[in-house]
Amino acid sequence: MKITLKDGASLDAEAGETVSVALSAFGAMSPQVLAAKVNGQVVDLSAPLSEEAIVEPLRFDSTEGRDVYRHSSTHIMAQAVKELFPSAQLTIGPALEDSFYYDFAFDRPFTPEDLQKIEERAAEIIKRNLIIARREFTKQEAIAFFRSRGENYKVELIQGFPEGEPISAYAQGDFVDLCRGPHLPTTGHVGALKLLTTAGAYWRGDERNPMLQRIYGTSFPSQAELDAHLARLEEIKRRDHRKVGKELDLITIQDEIGPGLVLWHPKGAAIRLLIENFWREQHIKDGYELVYSPHVARLDLWKTSGHVDYYRENMFASMKLEGSEYQLKPMNCPYHIMIYKSHLRSYRDLPIRYGELGTVYRYERTGVLHGLLRVRGFTQDDAHLFCRPDQIETEVSRVLDFTFFMLRTFGFAEFEVFLSTKPKESVGADEHWTLATSALEAALKNRTISYRLDPGGGAFYGPKIDIKIKDALGRSWQCSTVQVDFNNPERFELSYIGEDGKAHQPIMIHRALLGSIERFFGILIEHYGGAFPTWLAPVQALVMAITDNQREYVAKVVAEMKAAGFRAEADLRNEKIGLKIREAEKAKTPFMFVVGDREVQSGTLSVRGRSGANLGSMTVAGALDLLKAEVARTGQQLSPTS
Repeated sequence: MKITLKDGASLDAEAGETVSVALSAFGAMSPQVLAAKVNGQVVDLSAPLSEEAIVEPLRFDSTEGRDVYRHSSTHIMAQAVKELFPSAQLTIGPALEDSFYYDFAFDRPFTPEDLQKIEERAAEIIKRNLIIARREFTKQEAIAFFRSRGENYKVELIQGFPEGEPISAYAQGDFVDLCRGPHLPTTGHVGALKLLTTAGAYWRGDERNPMLQRIYGTSFPSQAELDAHLARLEEIKRRDHRKVGKELDLITIQDEIGPGLVLWHPKGAAIRLLIENFWREQHIKDGYELVYSPHVARLDLWKTSGHVDYYRENMFASMKLEGSEYQLKPMNCPYHIMIYKSHLRSYRDLPIRYGELGTVYRYERTGVLHGLLRVRGFTQDDAHLFCRPDQIETEVSRVLDFTFFMLRTFGFAEFEVFLSTKPKESVGADEHWTLATSALEAALKNRTISYRLDPGGGAFYGPKIDIKIKDALGRSWQCSTVQVDFNNPERFELSYIGEDGKAHQPIMIHRALLGSIERFFGILIEHYGGAFPTWLAPVQALVMAITDNQREYVAKVVAEMKAAGFRAEADLRNEKIGLKIREAEKAKTPFMFVVGDREVQSGTLSVRGRSGANLGSMTVAGALDLLKAEVARTGQQLSPTS
């Protein structure tokens, strides 16, 4: 049978020959090859070839290769746990983007001392260089095997598998784990492994089930790569928006208020106001009409929109008032639809663009709440466009231009774009899906935007474009989305009078540029590490007196800065100037202006940057020019079409 490499080279192979033997014949095998893709499916190197195939070797530099590497690392860690703590029961242990975890049923949480022992034992298992071998069972054989080993959670998983299908497990020495695979050839293929932390997790993610003990870890081909990753994790910790938000007095989430509910302190609120004002100004410039909507509505509205059917578990409980049921809003869409529906519309009126910074409420489980990144009450950067079918591509193109302009203004320059198509469960006619998907794809291609296809990843009501931003640490964040919807216009019986004098159904486009203000602010904090660009800093300039003799001059300078539109404050405390400077640097204030007797006499200021740089002496007019230049340097003056 013919075996072909992805680069086009081919040769004949015997049926039953393993992938590793075939790759060796090509000269494509090396210790860096971890697994392979055979006709698009990731398999073990020991997998036999049974038909003509295109084979692609996988290394650590591929997503699939890293998944295999870290999945095998979870098994090494699990084997170490079982050798040290035989009573621990195995549950599940997946690979993550740059780490892995395994959940164990154990009678107590693992301690830091336990983790050290487990990590040392894992290093021993790696040195043993155990062969990792696939085994297959029938369902009944698998149940009997894992029951005999006291692995009750594995038995529960197997009992839920379909009848008649083979069930696979992987063995390395005496350790055997239920697993689909694929895996590395040996435990010795792992170069460096580190256990990171522990946490509690409910079995199957259900809080009604037993609490399990989770261990997180990561692994890399070399110690140098692992060390670099650990240094990056330390930087992520240093930038954690919860920590920085508290240090800079920006936000808090307090138990007395409730989990997932954010209090914006004055400095955090100042930045939020800047973001929202900029958002509103740019939307008005781009042809949007701003609207406001209530925080609650009759439950019937959410029945019509489909939220009760499709989104109920993420909604707070409804409340009864005067014989009617009311619902805290989980989304803004139905309100914008009702505004559209309040008038008879003509084809000449379209497109109509409604924008709102609308606060919504979603019942997120306590276990998934995470600072500003996952909350229960948040303000959605929302807009809904109503257009004719022939206007979809143009409107989507405008939204894309607007999105990239907004994101670049806030300091993001790297993007990943995904086009998500029709899922298995969907509503609407095939011709609508084809029309909408083609329009989205054309908008991307006409702007030469590189994108990846996400087959079946669309919303149930229509295809979408998702945009992920990369922050200063290279992490991807989902913020922006553009979704085409022909379901809600049908549900709400929306229409416009066409050129032919007949009623037609408009297309609705859902779009968010920043996502939610809360989440976007959390991302901004971590992107900048709290050192916001001057235009976003809550305090742009701090003018500090060395002694009481300069109070009057400092007050005059601060007044001039405020009159010029800058956020300036005075530090007139009876403290040493070194302490004042250190505290201003810790607060990440962009500019510090120090005033002593010499500055008062010469009418100047001694200028320092937040990094500690001494920028010399300058006049007050020069200081104002410096601030103006810094604000303009952010790119805020750009227009969406530039």
